[in-house]
Amino acid sequence: MDSAVADPLVGQVVDARYRVERRVASGGMATVYDALDLRLERRVALKVMHPWLTTDPDLVARFGREAKAAARLSAPTIVAVLDQGEDAGRVWLAMEYVEGGTLRDLLRERGRLDPAQALDVLLPVLEALGAAHAAQFVHRDVKPENVLLRADGAVKVGDFGLVRAVTAASTTRADGVLGSVGYLAPEVLERGTADERVDVYAAGVVLFEALTGERPFAGETPIQVAYQHVHSAVPAPSSLRPELPPALDRLVQDATRRDPSARFRDAAAMLAAARAVRASLGGQATEVVAPRSPTATRPVPPLPAAPPAAPRRPSPGRVRRRRRALAALVVLLALVGAGAWWGPLRYASPPSLDSLPTAQATQVARAHGFGVAVAERYDDHVQRGRVIDSTPHDPWLRRGSTLHLVVSRGPEVHDVPQVAGKSVADARAAIAAAHLTAGAVSGAWSDTVPKGMVVSTTPPAGESQRAGTAVALVVSSGPRPVKVPRLLGLSADDATAALAAVRLEIATSKDYSLTVPDGEVMSQGTSAGTSVLPGTTVPVTVSQGPPLVKVPSVVGMRTGAARGRLEAAGFRVTTGGIDILGRVLYQSKHGSAPQGSTVHLTTT
Repeated sequence: MDSAVADPLVGQVVDARYRVERRVASGGMATVYDALDLRLERRVALKVMHPWLTTDPDLVARFGREAKAAARLSAPTIVAVLDQGEDAGRVWLAMEYVEGGTLRDLLRERGRLDPAQALDVLLPVLEALGAAHAAQFVHRDVKPENVLLRADGAVKVGDFGLVRAVTAASTTRADGVLGSVGYLAPEVLERGTADERVDVYAAGVVLFEALTGERPFAGETPIQVAYQHVHSAVPAPSSLRPELPPALDRLVQDATRRDPSARFRDAAAMLAAARAVRASLGGQATEVVAPRSPTATRPVPPLPAAPPAAPRRPSPGRVRRRRRALAALVVLLALVGAGAWWGPLRYASPPSLDSLPTAQATQVARAHGFGVAVAERYDDHVQRGRVIDSTPHDPWLRRGSTLHLVVSRGPEVHDVPQVAGKSVADARAAIAAAHLTAGAVSGAWSDTVPKGMVVSTTPPAGESQRAGTAVALVVSSGPRPVKVPRLLGLSADDATAALAAVRLEIATSKDYSLTVPDGEVMSQGTSAGTSVLPGTTVPVTVSQGPPLVKVPSVVGMRTGAARGRLEAAGFRVTTGGIDILGRVLYQSKHGSAPQGSTVHLTTT
């Protein structure tokens, strides 16, 4: 039957903007239409969720959030999300229309690709995944069906950000499960955990398939395929194509190691390795030609529940854990085959609990059929007592399972430690131990704190601060230097007082001086105006006046000779008397007298 006739949406206008031209494909999640954007006059791919999925408001809200988040991804190799909304009960998503086919179509047409072609397809896929990983997105459904090959040779990856919101729909059919299980990393199958490395694993499987034309593991049921992913290493592509170079084997095996920690950490790391391998092959980049006849999506009846093929026995130390994982996987996939895995009575979409008070979040979770476990952590943005996050983030969970709530304790605060008197290194260690950050260091004069030791902090010690707050340190530069005053001409007592006023000490000595009066400072060892530390001793010399010298006896000598003799001894001479005979009758000083003093002569 012609889909254009059978589908009632064909010919209608959605949201007064998108005219549905034809149905392109239908999957477990939604139906995809070729539509015309009447406002911008361009073709878009319009994905409309199945009606039975739109009955759950939480799922619809989550679908909208994921679509908006995916719309923020911007890369040439990512199929752009253009618009999203709800119209007449239909939840829809408008995406970039890619004219061409998929890598799956190309592999059906050609069987396999040569190494250069395979890498020329893989590189843009890794660029797209790298952009998503940088934005903290995990695709989780990387497979040839989601690698789109445009008619002009461009390669794009689709369905970013939507897998988390609609994984339930994509696994309702056995054909969808078979396709997805073939690319699922072991940790997804064993533990249900997924990070960037699950995309790396899937990209490695896609490369293996592009090089060999076959998936690394085959089986009649999803269980058989999943068991091999969990228990067996992905073989080297050269095991099927011996002519392939070892570098390609290493690239595939480094991407698909069963231990996630041994893989490339993300798509960017794998991209760097893939580029190096591509460069080693030489030659120009090949143009990836879209398949001539893209294969339409066809429904496939559910697979029979056949028993798995006999696997290799795992190592004895891991038998119990492997058996438990396999048992869980058997139950999961058996339910899928029976069409009951996502039954409305057994599973529910977890409610959004972010920012709710703990009591209210607990009440809402229990009303949806979930248990609650609460853990607390500090948060600078979410109010104390409100939910920061809830896990798991899966769109559907078994009723009765536990939602793990992370509740805010408010900002983490710590007291600034007392570090005054400590060295800078010890102060920084104490601040770090208090979950604070050592900030800028400045100096200050201090008469009490030794040089190089902490004087104070900003904020001050004992004050509560948020974790990570910078605490500035004020470090002692020692006492403030003072200037030596001028002491020359002061008495010894006055000089002592002048130095004490600026916290300096004095050391005095005495000496004779012909010019400085007795008792006055005649010299200072440290020049006036010199900067010195408080407590410094300044040496000063205090005058004792002139030295004592022996006064020559000149009585009876002629006046001129007497004057000459006294002046030669360093005295000044004055005379008086009759001076008839011209001889000295009397002299005023005898014995010793200060040099330079005056001796008066009486003449006759």
